[in-house]
Amino acid sequence: MITTDFVPGSPCWLDLGTPDVEVAAGFYRAVFGWQAEPYGDQGAGGYTLFRLDGKAVGAVGPLPEGAGGRSAWTLYFHTPDADATVKAVEQAGGAVRSAPKAVGADDGRFARLADPQGAEFAVWQPDRYPGLEATDGPGSLGWMELYTTDAAAALAFYRAVFGWGTRDIPLPGGGGTYTLLHPANCGEERMHGGLMGVPTDLLGPNGTPYWHPVFGARDCDAAVGLVTGNGGTLSMGPETAEGVGRLAVCNDPAGAEFVVLTPEGAE
Repeated sequence: MITTDFVPGSPCWLDLGTPDVEVAAGFYRAVFGWQAEPYGDQGAGGYTLFRLDGKAVGAVGPLPEGAGGRSAWTLYFHTPDADATVKAVEQAGGAVRSAPKAVGADDGRFARLADPQGAEFAVWQPDRYPGLEATDGPGSLGWMELYTTDAAAALAFYRAVFGWGTRDIPLPGGGGTYTLLHPANCGEERMHGGLMGVPTDLLGPNGTPYWHPVFGARDCDAAVGLVTGNGGTLSMGPETAEGVGRLAVCNDPAGAEFVVLTPEGAE
């Protein structure tokens, strides 16, 4: 599960880069009930926080420079030292998309990075602002997944950078292996995501590996109806995965991928 008592290597934030912040805010408000609140003194169309019942669950902003017009969610991992993590990424064969940069007067520092296969992610070194204020429930981040062309190499990279613990489980029907991930020195109750090898032709138009977020939903099918009814599209599902729950892979109006999940046994 993803929690808000962040430790090194645990998910702590996520934001969406999109060509139209106001359109994206309207879509996610309709699907998850998120409220949009401009960050600091930024007006409409600038970096905007998403809140659910007053608690921060993520953010949205204009596409970062160099994104090539591709809308996507970026997942952030907690670090006590962004500079040291950037160095570890470089030593492990990854790339630095943007060097550590301060946010606000004392909120914290972030860096945008990529693993050797090209999957993009970021790190957050908090000062005043720890990160997500609500997780692991309807309308908030509860899981994350990496689809990659080389699972073994990707796993070696993230172990080198974050020291993640792992456990492999077989996919149904001999479909390969799904690797569960958790922060270093934490038990499996802190599992925060999964990693899976995927053929290049199933990775979208450019065939680049990527992370995507999984958001909780009280009713997966109802959430899918809200997605498609508000300009989004459905890539897979809804379907029931034994031991997991009912899920669907969706895209927002600009094409950013996310998953909605009603966990098995959820009331």
